[in-house]
Amino acid sequence: MTQPRSAGESFVSTTPAAGDAFDSLAADYDQAFTQSITGRAQREAVHRRLEARLAVGDRVLELGCGTGEDAVYLARRGMTVLATDPSAKMLEAARRKATDAGVGEALALRRMAAEGLAALPDDHAFDAAFSNFGALNCAADLAPVARELARLVRPGGVVILCLLGRWTAWEWLWFLLHGQPRSAVRRLRPGGLPWRGAQVRYPPLRQVRRAFRPAWRLVRSAGVGTFVPPSYAEPWARRHPRLVATLARLERRTETLSPVVRLGDHVLLEFERS
Repeated sequence: MTQPRSAGESFVSTTPAAGDAFDSLAADYDQAFTQSITGRAQREAVHRRLEARLAVGDRVLELGCGTGEDAVYLARRGMTVLATDPSAKMLEAARRKATDAGVGEALALRRMAAEGLAALPDDHAFDAAFSNFGALNCAADLAPVARELARLVRPGGVVILCLLGRWTAWEWLWFLLHGQPRSAVRRLRPGGLPWRGAQVRYPPLRQVRRAFRPAWRLVRSAGVGTFVPPSYAEPWARRHPRLVATLARLERRTETLSPVVRLGDHVLLEFERS
C-alpha cells in the first residue's frame, strides 16, 4: 500500500459531478446526523461490526467517507486508512476532524467516487474495504466496484458495506401516519430516486450478492435501523430517548434475523474475499 500522507493533503483522481450533491450537506452533516440520537445509535451498530472484523495494523480503504467520522474512528484504533469521497467539502471536514484527533499520519484522503477505484494502482494493497450509510447507493452499477475491490483487497480480506435498504418498515409507518403514501413506497420505484443531481438506487439484496460474485462471499447480513428510527424521525427520538435506547437493544439482539435484515433503514453486509 502506498504510504498515507497527512490528512491535511487531498489529491484528486476524479471529480464526479455526484460529489456536488453532498457539498451542500458538509457544513451541517455532523450536527444533523452524526451527533443525533438516531445517527449515534445506527453508527454504533456499524462500529460493533468494524471492531469484530478489523484489527490493529489493518490497511483499510473507505468509500464515501463523508466528514471522516468512521475513518478517524478506525485510525484511532491503530489502523491505516485511505478515505475517499467525491465531495470536496466533505473531505475538507474530514481533514479538519483528522487533524483535531491527531491521526493525520494514519489517515490519507483522496477525492474520488467508488467508480474511480481503477485509479488506485496497488493490487491487494488493503486488508479490508468499508462503506457506510448508503454511499454506494449512488453507484450506477455495483459489479465494477466489486471487481476493483477484489483487485485491491487481499485474498481472505473483508468488505463491509452499509447500504440503504429497499424495504423499510419505519419509512412505511412514518409516512403513512403523516399522510404521505407516495413517500412511504419511494424506495420501490424502478431505477431509484433523483436527489440533488445524483441518482440514489435501492437494489434488492439478491442483486447486491450477484454483483459481488464470484470473488466475494457474503458471510453475514444485519439490519441497521429496523427498530431504531431513521434520521428524519430525530425530533421524535429526542422526545423519547429511553425508548430509542430500548429499540437499539432489541435491534442488537435480533439484527441478523431475516425480517430484521430486510426491513431496516440500512442493511449491513459483510463479504469475504475468495
